[in-house]
Amino acid sequence: MDITTILFYLAGLVLIYVVGMFLVIPIKILIKLLLNGIIGGVVLFLFNAVGGIFNLSIAINPLNAIIVGFLGVPGVILLLVLQIIL
Repeated sequence: MDITTILFYLAGLVLIYVVGMFLVIPIKILIKLLLNGIIGGVVLFLFNAVGGIFNLSIAINPLNAIIVGFLGVPGVILLLVLQIIL
């Protein structure tokens, strides 16, 4: 093997690594978003179950689901503060 063949193999390996990283990063973001949504949904459900005692509840609708999905537990706190203020 000559030096150009080795360089092409190395360039191919680097290219495979870079493409792999571009595919892994969005998967990490999707997994984080999914976990935020699940944890936020559980906290929202528990808040509605316990908050009924104190006359506090947050409606589960598409907008609230998006807020809780992106922000997680801070999204539930944001919705609670907005409900108390408004």
